[in-house]
Amino acid sequence: MGEPPCFNQPIAADVFIALGTNLGDRAGNLRRAVAALNRFASVEAVSRVYETEPVGFRDQPDYWNMVVRVRTELEPQPLFEALKDIEHQLGRTAAFRNAPRVIDLDIIAYDQLVLRSASLEIPHPRMHERSFVLFPLAEVAPDFQHPANKQSIEQLIAALAEPTRAVALENALVETQR
Repeated sequence: MGEPPCFNQPIAADVFIALGTNLGDRAGNLRRAVAALNRFASVEAVSRVYETEPVGFRDQPDYWNMVVRVRTELEPQPLFEALKDIEHQLGRTAAFRNAPRVIDLDIIAYDQLVLRSASLEIPHPRMHERSFVLFPLAEVAPDFQHPANKQSIEQLIAALAEPTRAVALENALVETQR
């Protein structure tokens, strides 16, 4: 008979990560962040980039936002810490809430997990309020269902109280020859 099954093997999870930037080389910031994700995850799908107006603090440049679907064996807290490390490596510094930033990486959903801890909430507690998350999420996960309220992506988009401007940019991450 073969080896007994090992019950301690890590299991890969499907995770949706939102990326945003409004300082510096926005295309470069997003490309570098997506590339950095490959250190601990397999990037399975990438949305288009959306140019969006800022939320909260409005006196700042427009954002470029996108969502990626990754597969990773990292559990939620180590994944959160890895995302914060990428932010730091790419130059993000601590500031006030909704401040301009070089890069922002947020876990939107982790499989169908619902998690509330002191440092992490999954699914993201404000994802259902944000056009800049829902529009690109619909591209990479047209069958997405919110883990907590069980609404489909179409229902979440239809329920947006005040959709913010979110314009899809074609080929925003394509590098051009100079």
